Amino acid sequence: MIPKLKGGKGGPTVLMHHICHKEVHAALTEAELARTYNTPEALRIHPRLAKFAAWVAKRPPEFMSRVPGGKRKRK
Repeated sequence: MIPKLKGGKGGPTVLMHHICHKEVHAALTEAELARTYNTPEALRIHPRLAKFAAWVAKRPPEFMSRVPGGKRKRK
């Protein structure tokens, strides 16, 4: 799981809920993801992401977080 910006094109991928994906990118830089947190196991032991995972695990499967800001207007 290497970000595309760091040479990860064509590598393995992992399906992830959109709020989990957003939290990963809020907590870590692309370089950190490529260098240290490039497996699901590594992501699970990151302190912020472990806390987030414990919180989101208490939510129902259909839980969708509210994202601040409105929808972009399409041209």
